[in-house]
Amino acid sequence: MNNSKGFTLIELMITVVIIAILAGIAYPSYQSYTIRANRTEGITLLNDAAARQERYFSQNNQYATTTAQLGMGSATSRNNLYQLAINRPNTSQYTLTAQPVGSQTQDTTCGSLTLDQAGVRGAAGGTVAATVATCWK
Repeated sequence: MNNSKGFTLIELMITVVIIAILAGIAYPSYQSYTIRANRTEGITLLNDAAARQERYFSQNNQYATTTAQLGMGSATSRNNLYQLAINRPNTSQYTLTAQPVGSQTQDTTCGSLTLDQAGVRGAAGGTVAATVATCWK
């Protein structure tokens, strides 16, 4: 009788297969979570720029056309996940757009986030039809 202790190769391979299946399920969920979590960076960028626009309007009686006029050092978000664009068709209106860049371009649900002077929120450019409520959580 051989009384060896330890794992057989079959037991070890079953364990490896189980771990691989769990990782295959968990990784896409993790990626989806990080994309949704990073979306808040775009929302923060838009809200900050909107507050600066209102401050600029109260001082100059018109909205700014550049991020430099708003006193923003850069048109990108803190972690370089979104690029801010200002569209001002006239002196009393604007639309801010947070365009995803880098790894955030994988956000196929929402794509670009928008905010205008009336506080109307939007999401455009995703490959999936997304609601504003989904994208602005």
